[in-house]
Amino acid sequence: MSDALTALADRVPMLRVTEREARTWVRFWRTSALSGVLVPLLFLGALGMGLGGLVDENRSSVEGVEYLVFVAPGILAATALQSASGDTLWPVMVNMKWMRGFHAMAATALSPAEVYGGYMVWVALRVGMNATLFMGVATLLGAVPSPWGVLAIPFAALGALAFAAPLAAYAAAQDSDVSFPIVFRLIVVPMFLFSGTFFPVSQLPDALEPIARLTPLWHAVELCRGATTGTLGLVPTVAHVAVLSAFVAVGAWFGTATFRDRLAP
Repeated sequence: MSDALTALADRVPMLRVTEREARTWVRFWRTSALSGVLVPLLFLGALGMGLGGLVDENRSSVEGVEYLVFVAPGILAATALQSASGDTLWPVMVNMKWMRGFHAMAATALSPAEVYGGYMVWVALRVGMNATLFMGVATLLGAVPSPWGVLAIPFAALGALAFAAPLAAYAAAQDSDVSFPIVFRLIVVPMFLFSGTFFPVSQLPDALEPIARLTPLWHAVELCRGATTGTLGLVPTVAHVAVLSAFVAVGAWFGTATFRDRLAP
């Protein structure tokens, strides 16, 4: 993987940052696999197969499918976003303030925008690798009935990037990590629980349902679930992708600005 990135980086300078992160990841891939793949699979086993058996006994289906089929794409999208959030809070703070790795990168021919962009590419790439492994196991367990399920991998990566892009920009602008646990408790965890991961958002109170539909995770879950079940139409796909792309674009604009401010000589 790193050799391919090296070849690409000769043409796209920001991928030098991606290559650096990939080479670092290779040394610690076991820990990454534990948090990025094993934990989602434990969720899938406990909720999709354990709790799912009870759900299926008491009701014939959830939105027309078995609970395992319903919850698997939700877990994929939600854990992808959660993993990307972890990659864009403390790691950005480490490289921006404590170890100043981003400053070292910006001292080369790379611009601050390229440092930011290269790091975001790595976040999306790592999420995509974890999502691929998860989808492989989920397919073997019968949780992916449609061949279109392969599209859930890039959809999960896009959903993760939609939140990670502005979050990295936010982290780069901070002088302390004191607010990072608050971000997880008040934003990431509620999205994980109430954005359609484990049950349809239509079951939420009327006042909360519109809020859930505004979150990037809901759009990512809808894309992943539509792909794995083969029920996603062209118009909803375009709409969800457009919303997530807007989140990425706003985050990229904000991130480019904050990285330029913090890394300017």
